Amino acid sequence: MILALGLATSAQQSGREGGQTPNFDAVEITVLPAQGNVYMLVGAGGAGGAGGNVTLQIGKDGVLLVDTQYAPLSGKILAAIRTLSTEPIRYIINTHVHPDHTGGNENIRKAGSTIAGGNVSLDIQDAAQGAQIIAHDNVLKRMSARTVQPPIPAAAWPTSTFVGDDKKLFFNGEGIHIIHQPVAHTDGDSIVFFRRSDVISTGDIFTTTNYPVVDLAAGGTINGVIDGLNKIIDLIIPVYGQEGGTLVIPGHGRLCDMGDVINYREMATIVRDRVQDMVNKGMTLEQVKTARPTRDYDPLYGATTGFWTTDMFVEAVFKTLRAKR
Repeated sequence: MILALGLATSAQQSGREGGQTPNFDAVEITVLPAQGNVYMLVGAGGAGGAGGNVTLQIGKDGVLLVDTQYAPLSGKILAAIRTLSTEPIRYIINTHVHPDHTGGNENIRKAGSTIAGGNVSLDIQDAAQGAQIIAHDNVLKRMSARTVQPPIPAAAWPTSTFVGDDKKLFFNGEGIHIIHQPVAHTDGDSIVFFRRSDVISTGDIFTTTNYPVVDLAAGGTINGVIDGLNKIIDLIIPVYGQEGGTLVIPGHGRLCDMGDVINYREMATIVRDRVQDMVNKGMTLEQVKTARPTRDYDPLYGATTGFWTTDMFVEAVFKTLRAKR
C-alpha cells in the first residue's frame, strides 16, 4: 500500500507480505454476506490474505464491485461472483490507487459491460466494452503518471472520475454514495456507502489487521486518516446495546460494526496526540520511536516485519505532524 507519485515501491509491486510475492495459487476467495444485497469477498489461504477485501453488490441491474484485488486473483474473483449472479458486471469503484485494490481492474473490466457513457480516451466506439471504473481523479492521475514503472495499462485506469467531494449512483434499487476523503491513506481515497443495504466499504482508511498506513508520498496524513474514520462513524447508525446496524467492510480484515471503527479511531487519535506532544517538545524521530507511543496497541496492530511495521507507522505520523508544525 505504499506508492510514490505514480511509482510503486518494490514491496508494493510484489505484495503485502514483506516484499515477497504472495502464492496466489493457494488463495481461496470466500464469499461472506454483509447485509441487503451487499457481499464481501475475502482472499485467504497460503498468501496470507493477499489483496484487499472486495465489496460486491448484486441485483437485477447487474453487478457492482468495490476494488479488484491483485490481477492473478481475477479468475477466482469472477468465479466467486458467478456463484451469486449471472448478470453483467457494470461498475467497478476503486477506493484508492494501490495495486492490492486495483490490480484486477483490467481483467474484471473486460469481463463486464458499461450501461452507457464513454471512457477517458473519449473513444465512444468502445463505451459499452467493459465495465465502467469509477474513482477520484487523483487515482487516475497516479495510475497514468509517466513515472510509473512498469506502466499501468490504460485499460486498468478509471473511465469515470470525479473531482469534488463525492459522486452518487443509483443502482440495483439503492443509492450509492462515493465520498472522497482527502489526504487520508492517500490523496485519492473514497469510502462507498450503500444506503439501502446500510453497508460502508472503507478502503484502507480503516483496516483491522495493522496500524493505519499513511502513504506520505501519495499525499497521506495521519490527521486525514482520523478525519476519514470520523466520517465513517458519522455515517453509521448502530443498534445500541447489541450487535448490528450499519456494517463496515474494511480494506483488510473482518466484517465490522461501529464499535470496531470507534476503537480504531481512538487508537489512531491517542497515538497521534502522543507523537504530537513529543514533536512539540522538540524530540527527534529516534527519540519518539524509543518512547514507544504505540506500546498499548502493539499486541493488536504492531509488527516488526512485513509491509508495514510499527516503526514505519510511527515515522509516518511523526513526519506528517512535524511538517504541519
